[in-house]
Amino acid sequence: MSIIIAGIHTGIGKTVCSAVTCQAMGYDYWKPVQAGDLDHSDSIFIRNMVSNPACFIHPERYRLTTAASPHQAAAIDGIQIKLTDFTIPSSNNNILVETAGGLMSPAGNDFLAIDLIKHLGLPVILVSSNYLGSINHTLLSIDSLQQRKIPIAGLVFSGEKNPSSETFILDHTSLPLLFRIPVIPSFNKESIAALANQLNIKLS
Repeated sequence: MSIIIAGIHTGIGKTVCSAVTCQAMGYDYWKPVQAGDLDHSDSIFIRNMVSNPACFIHPERYRLTTAASPHQAAAIDGIQIKLTDFTIPSSNNNILVETAGGLMSPAGNDFLAIDLIKHLGLPVILVSSNYLGSINHTLLSIDSLQQRKIPIAGLVFSGEKNPSSETFILDHTSLPLLFRIPVIPSFNKESIAALANQLNIKLS
């Protein structure tokens, strides 16, 4: 199945999670909006880190010059982003879609990342990480998805382990833990491939 990788916050590990999943499952990759850092974009990271030949990287719908919330970056570039601008790329393969920021991050002047997720109509893998306040952010994110009847395939914890926090979240939500992304000392094709092989990721 095609999926969406979303996060409870920005900088949470969505792109590493995307790389590992694309490596393991051979999914295509699509980042609808890249705001800033165009020479080191998330799509370029995936291209540099994923060695699975089945993974095709689709071009972003919008490439914005400023590293900012997409609605602000679009305004700087003189562009207005509309929800109806987005259609999942055509492919014979499953596609992994990586969103920008957290669920409530503005994606355009009048819609949020979660609205884009609802529009695309794919189940979500929600990436969480352990920091002070992450339980609150994770539960709020799950509640927001469930209120909009967006299917959640499961959770991924990224970074340092916190068994107490993770157990509380899993017990409280009854969502499956799909896999865990540990701290990776260095990112390269070999380390991503090794982790993908170790995790034995299965999505149905």
